[in-house]
Amino acid sequence: MEYQDPQPGAAQVPEPATALPVPGGGRTVISENAVAKVAGIAARSVPGVYSLGSGPSRALGAFRDAVGSSDHAAGVRAEVGETQVAVDIDLVALYGTPLHALADQIRAAVYAAVEELVGLPEPETFQPLPWDPKVARVWCICFRNREEREDPAAFLTSDCRGNLKRLQANFEEATGLHLRAGTEPEMMWLELNDDGTPAVTGKTKPYCYHIDQFSELQPIIHKVIEYGQKMGLDMIQGDHEDAPGQIELNFNFDRAEQTADNLSTFRQICKQVGREMGAFPCFMPKPFMGVSANGCHHNISLWKGDENTFMPEGEDQRKPSQIGLYSIGGVLEHLGALTAVTASTVNSYRRLWDTGFWAPVFADWGFQNRTTALRVSAPGRFEYRSVDSAVNPYLSLAALIKTMDDGINRKLDPGEPEERNIYEAMEAGKDVKKIPMTFGDALDALDEDEVVQSALPDEMFKVFRHYKRDEWERYCAQVSDWDVNEYLDVLP
Repeated sequence: MEYQDPQPGAAQVPEPATALPVPGGGRTVISENAVAKVAGIAARSVPGVYSLGSGPSRALGAFRDAVGSSDHAAGVRAEVGETQVAVDIDLVALYGTPLHALADQIRAAVYAAVEELVGLPEPETFQPLPWDPKVARVWCICFRNREEREDPAAFLTSDCRGNLKRLQANFEEATGLHLRAGTEPEMMWLELNDDGTPAVTGKTKPYCYHIDQFSELQPIIHKVIEYGQKMGLDMIQGDHEDAPGQIELNFNFDRAEQTADNLSTFRQICKQVGREMGAFPCFMPKPFMGVSANGCHHNISLWKGDENTFMPEGEDQRKPSQIGLYSIGGVLEHLGALTAVTASTVNSYRRLWDTGFWAPVFADWGFQNRTTALRVSAPGRFEYRSVDSAVNPYLSLAALIKTMDDGINRKLDPGEPEERNIYEAMEAGKDVKKIPMTFGDALDALDEDEVVQSALPDEMFKVFRHYKRDEWERYCAQVSDWDVNEYLDVLP
């Protein structure tokens, strides 16, 4: 249907499965159910939704443009019982993808600056926050502004969430396959100092799978699960790990783009629970030495429709299908550059150097082998282990899609699975590569790997490389406590 400018104050009503215009041309389909969810939920649960910012945002303006005139306060209507309800889109609090590069004073040297970004909300993701129903969360896809001289109204390539959705769609169109993933988000719940800042002290003792330590955190766990379920997460399992205050709470696996959203939502929930419970949820990979770090293992498989293509094809249930083997080959081939994306902080590499706590440093694979970077954890999936709690899941899952696709296209053989402890295998003469052991080495590997770079297209790679190189170089330019303790009283 064609949209006409509404009368002042009027609301445009999309027909069922309406195709709406998007910036730069083209149409996007918005279902009656999606519109009804926005209007219906808001009408029932959000009496007085307000904006977190001052004034209407460009993102919401773009949504107004999609459903009606930008000159008037546009709304979405839906039938709720026998009452017709209008929701003013201007009032919805917006959670988009941050583009930190815009705040950098030297961004012009990084890439052609985006003058303004436009976030187009996805109505089906509209969700009131269970801890504050006056505020709702809605995800957006980001575009360049229509008036820009360069690529006007194009997708914003530094929008990592939009990139993952597009990469998954392109991969599925080309191969019929799509990535499904589950993550294992570990975090440490820390005490707070009197001034509200986090103390480097866990709320429990470092006793792995200990029921009493788990019980100490049960009020926090129950609240995270409660909020998670209300935000659409299928919470399935949890345990106390072996670092101070460390727990892992898992939600079910899903398509890669949904799992990335779910992990971002989970982190937001943990932060809110910390505010309520007087605790600090720490996602720093390695705040303590001598105990386990915070990992975020990715359990992954490729599906064709509802068929898991990683399932074993023969009698050996320890060995994935040929597609699965080629996928493993692709990940191993690009593991150095992948590490820059999945262990993406200076602190990440403390996890690798503090040996004896199951952090993998060798580029190999095996069935239930926790000493290798890839572990076939069950028939039909494998666990990518060189990833920690600070990971951006939109980047990591996009990079895994690209590397597995490369493995399939090039038919990369990963070799036979390693059944032995990798250290015993090396003592017996096996030649095994190490993954990068510093962030600088990982970034060097990324600079040389066009396949992994393609998972961070155009502006995304420029922004990532600039900020992460800066992070590494700022670290290298610091004099640390270790330097002082090691060298201050040296007499050469």
